[in-house]
Order: sequence, then structure tokens, then C-alpha cells
Amino acid sequence: MTPTLMAILGFAMWTLLLSVTIAMTRTVFVMRGKKAANEFSPTGEDIGGFSRRLARAHANCYENLPIVIAVLLVAILAGNSAMADRYALWILYARIFQSAVHMASTSIPAVYLRFMFFGAQVALLVLIAVKAFGA
Repeated sequence: MTPTLMAILGFAMWTLLLSVTIAMTRTVFVMRGKKAANEFSPTGEDIGGFSRRLARAHANCYENLPIVIAVLLVAILAGNSAMADRYALWILYARIFQSAVHMASTSIPAVYLRFMFFGAQVALLVLIAVKAFGA
């Protein structure tokens, strides 16, 4: 499997892992009798700060996954897979670190750090898209 395909799969699996974590967190609340299964807010704020940050980190992933897939697949189809392979895993790593920081804190330094990881993803995707467009 190429690094680009690994990055696409890794991004999807990271999104899925966050989804499973939301489900497990909510299952614990239901099993302990603290909430009914149909009472959860989709934004997660009803069961605490971490749950809210987890829900937003998950949403950030599924909001950006189609863009990542589109840019990386176009690069492959345009014959620029070697160039995409060079950067694709860095996009995945930046996403994982962005999510981890998001779940850990919403302090000002954490928000700046999170934005830095997001910016790295955007910059790499733009670079790959521009190179693919020029192929």
C-alpha cells in the first residue's frame, strides 16, 4: 500500500476511532444509569467538557475527510502519486495531533497549537492540489 493510500485509510480509521470513543463514552453513561440512550446531545456538551471536545474533534475529521480523499485521489489519478506519497502521511499525523490537542484542552496555547496542525494540513493539501493540477 502506498503512503498516500495509507494516509487516506489512516484518516478514515482515526475518524472511526473517535466515533467509537464517543459511542463507548455514551455507553458508560447509559450503563451507569446516568442518561437514557436517547437523551444525548449530538454536540456532547451534556456530559462534560471532554465529551464536547471529543465530539468537535470527530466533527472536524468527518468535515475534512472528503477534501483529503479528493485531493489525494486526484493526485494519484493525475500521475503525481510520488509527490503525494511524500506529504500524505504528514497530513494524517497533523490531523491526529490536532485532534489530540483539541481533546486535551481549549486553552489559548492549545488553540494556537491546534491551529498550527490544521494549517499544516491545509498547506500540504494545497501544495498537493497545485502540483496535481499542473500535472
